[in-house]
Amino acid sequence: MQRPALKPRNPHFSSGPCAKRPGYDVAQLDLRTLGRSHRSALGKQMLGQACRDMHRLLGLPADYRVGIVPASDTGAIEMAMWSMLGARGVDALGWETFGLTWVKDITQQLKLPDVRVFKAPYGALPDLTQVDSDRDVVFTWNGTTSGVRVPHGDWIADARAGLTFCDATSAAFSMALPWHKLDVTTFSWQKALGGEGAHGVLVLSPRAVERLQSYTPPWPLPKIFRLTSPDGQGGQQLIDGIFRGETINTPSMLCVADCLDALAWAERQGGVPALIARSEASLKHVAGFVAAHGWIDFLAQDPATRSCTSVCLTLDVPPEKTKALVQLLEAEGVAYDIGAYKDAPAGLRIWCGATVAPDDVAALLPWIEWAYRQIA
Repeated sequence: MQRPALKPRNPHFSSGPCAKRPGYDVAQLDLRTLGRSHRSALGKQMLGQACRDMHRLLGLPADYRVGIVPASDTGAIEMAMWSMLGARGVDALGWETFGLTWVKDITQQLKLPDVRVFKAPYGALPDLTQVDSDRDVVFTWNGTTSGVRVPHGDWIADARAGLTFCDATSAAFSMALPWHKLDVTTFSWQKALGGEGAHGVLVLSPRAVERLQSYTPPWPLPKIFRLTSPDGQGGQQLIDGIFRGETINTPSMLCVADCLDALAWAERQGGVPALIARSEASLKHVAGFVAAHGWIDFLAQDPATRSCTSVCLTLDVPPEKTKALVQLLEAEGVAYDIGAYKDAPAGLRIWCGATVAPDDVAALLPWIEWAYRQIA
């Protein structure tokens, strides 16, 4: 096979931190907050703007809250679980690295007494019909390391007694989420928005706020996990400032400026529907390529569950040859960081979130075939 003539304009296909938006230039950021306190009027204004812009662009119900919290998506989901789980039984779902991590935290760290665990191997989903929505439910919307997403939210009851805890870090801004079915949703802007790392986002429904104010877990909570404070009457009140830009600890204002730039870009594209369309267009390119070549396949066998962001593929060669293919593409300056996650089956993981141009995905695919011919 001849060496392809056209390379992707941007070879960044990492699944986190992800590619910057097309046309990104750090010189375009509003850097007035650098060297200023995040507690200053300007600092709180820009943090609050980030919360408001995410709320508006995601199309959240008016009574949902958005807060910026420490430690990326991991910090957001951990603080939610440590603060709210234990009030009722829990159904915990895991089918890839991060979902299985939350299962482990629930069973081995929190050691909750009433937990049902539903697992599936990489490439599959557990039986969602087994979930009891009168229990708390913890799950990932999209398996970042397996490329498997839940196809819809029909399995979550509208009239439910339990809370849904959804790790949506590789789904938010790239997939349609049924917000009325999600009580606690977490993500990090380093994924679909191509932002910088270390900051998480926590979205709470009114039902989640009620849980926080009516339930006190029996274990101690470190400061960076605390979402409530004593109300002076023996109860707890939400620290509402977290959801207005008054962060628990010091954020990077450079990262906040970077996030605001990404949000402004997303709005110029046409909002979340346009971002979803970009991701789905990239997935369509990959699906066409896979259908035309027998030596490559999706890790997710059911087309309805295939991720449009963390697209995971398997090859019909030994793991060491897959690694050689990844290294060859990096050496050619064609694709960086597209090897499968360390815990996942050997293969490729191509980020196809909205900040990656579908044309770049299309340009990458012939190079994958070329590299395969070199190493097979």
